[in-house]
Amino acid sequence: MDFAEVLKARHMVRTYRPDPVDEETLRRIVKVIHRAPSAGFSQGHRLLVITDAGLRGRIADLYDPAYGGKGFPEWVRQAPVLIALCVREESYHERYRKPDKLDEDGTEIGWPVPYWWFDSGSLLVLLQLAAANEGLATGFFGPHEEGLFELLDLPDDWGLAGVVTLGYAPEEDGVRRELFRQQRLPLDELVEWRH
Repeated sequence: MDFAEVLKARHMVRTYRPDPVDEETLRRIVKVIHRAPSAGFSQGHRLLVITDAGLRGRIADLYDPAYGGKGFPEWVRQAPVLIALCVREESYHERYRKPDKLDEDGTEIGWPVPYWWFDSGSLLVLLQLAAANEGLATGFFGPHEEGLFELLDLPDDWGLAGVVTLGYAPEEDGVRRELFRQQRLPLDELVEWRH
């Protein structure tokens, strides 16, 4: 598949077929972590791949009721794979305390933006594109439900950006896709040019 096709195939879904995703395919997808941007090559990204049905069910118990109230199906429960998208902020600080990254006064830079969170968004997009390249669909939910961090039993020095749902989407819903296409803002409302 060429890049334009992969990009066109990338979209969020809220329903999945029950088909499992084989481990080799998952490994190809998560391997994009090596290509994800990280400030100063700090490599602070962390992923937790969850295929265990029991754990996925407990996570769905936290999220599906909230989404169900908004008219969505139990899409978290349907996804055969969940990937917790995490960051280790200290990896960034460790990298920026090295001599080649210190400020002129010998201290760590002041962070104008928490790049560990910014970079996690870049990794999210790479995961989505890698999944689309494999013929898979993705969704995403944030870490807003209480108890998720503890349920995942993440290391104390990891931050949780959210969870990617991953699996095979049902047949294309052309009506829904066309609706989104019609709702897209014109390019000129989103991009400003200064020549």
